[in-house]
Amino acid sequence: MSESTARAVSGQDEVVDLCRELIRIDTSNYGDHSGPGERAAAEYIAEKLAEVGLEPKIFESHPGRASTVARIEGEDPSRPALLIHGHTDVVPANADDWTHHPFSGEIADGCVWGRGAVDMKDMDAMTLAVIRDRMRTGRKPPRDIVLAFLADEEAGGTYGARHLVDKHPDLFEGVTEAIGEVGGFSFTVNEQLRLYLVETAQKGMHWMRLTVDGTAGHGSMTNNDNAITELCEAVGRLGRHKWPVRMTKTVRSFLDELSDALGTPLDPEDMDATLAKLGGIAKMVGATLRNSAAPTMLGAGYKVNVIPGQATAHVDGRFLPGYEEEFLADLDRLLGPRVKREDVHGDKALETSFDGDLVDAMQIALRAEDPIARAVPYMLSGGTDAKSFDDLGIRCFGFAPLKLPPELDFAGMFHGVDERVPVDGLTFGVRVLDRFIDQS
Repeated sequence: MSESTARAVSGQDEVVDLCRELIRIDTSNYGDHSGPGERAAAEYIAEKLAEVGLEPKIFESHPGRASTVARIEGEDPSRPALLIHGHTDVVPANADDWTHHPFSGEIADGCVWGRGAVDMKDMDAMTLAVIRDRMRTGRKPPRDIVLAFLADEEAGGTYGARHLVDKHPDLFEGVTEAIGEVGGFSFTVNEQLRLYLVETAQKGMHWMRLTVDGTAGHGSMTNNDNAITELCEAVGRLGRHKWPVRMTKTVRSFLDELSDALGTPLDPEDMDATLAKLGGIAKMVGATLRNSAAPTMLGAGYKVNVIPGQATAHVDGRFLPGYEEEFLADLDRLLGPRVKREDVHGDKALETSFDGDLVDAMQIALRAEDPIARAVPYMLSGGTDAKSFDDLGIRCFGFAPLKLPPELDFAGMFHGVDERVPVDGLTFGVRVLDRFIDQS
């Protein structure tokens, strides 16, 4: 490509191709290094950044598990820097379940389809498109920007963000604020108002293994110390437990904004009625009202006529900011004294206020591209690499702007079958991110 042709290409022109090419790089993360790893994606991103004059570095924490980092000098390097981060790994996908192959990057029905289309190669592509365009046209950001495209987020970030924060904290010198995934997406209230949910909080996690030891024996004989029976009863109590509603600052702010938008008072004592008004995002918001513990795996035995001496289960536990101690106490009460629990992976909850110049920059950028936009805070029920960056004192937000059609089940796209992102949403995101950088 000639220099004149390269300069004619805008971020909006190339964002879709960037997203498709990233999706075609299989970065499935099985949590045990058995997948392909992120090295190929890290090299692809580094090449795209080097093409426009940046000097990206690749950091490999384990063979194949690689992240790419680059720094862009701003107009005023004395100002605190901004971090824009995304992860390149994805959860696995079974191609037989999909309408279009999950690693094809197919365009159909106005969307780019594939694993990672919303989680989160869309944001990776939008970031690359914006930065490449700004570098080609010589538009410096107002302050330094650190770009981080990270490995291993889908398994807790140990080999990605956590590795960089622990081993290479100098990469983030001077950074005070950050934007990342699962925020900035739209929820259409009516023809006069579209809310854009900006993530300002996220639940903490306790991924845990439960173990019960019993007495092994012959399957034909009476056994009152069956480990499977004991564990299944405990898991059943846990899975059916109705956790109490706990109103955090962020959720209260979101509900206040929603009440104003709908013109209807929302009753905290009747959250089912509130969630019914939210359509597809109800499952995402509903999970932020309570602590939760979802049984996800069971294991025991090796032969049908042998009662095993041990049974195990895995549970995905999530707790609200400020409620970790209550969560663990309730957990132990539900499980009972026979069940041993141990963390497989744990991390803290996060919460920041919805204010400041960075939030103003989000509002301005969104309204410039969507006159009926209103940014509002919300809590993410899952977790992101922000948990690691918070350890460096970086204030983190989820802001990956997407204008979505009202009928799209956006929450269902995360880790779901037929994950896809609207083409128009990608080009919208490029425009908003570009304006946001100018305002930040």
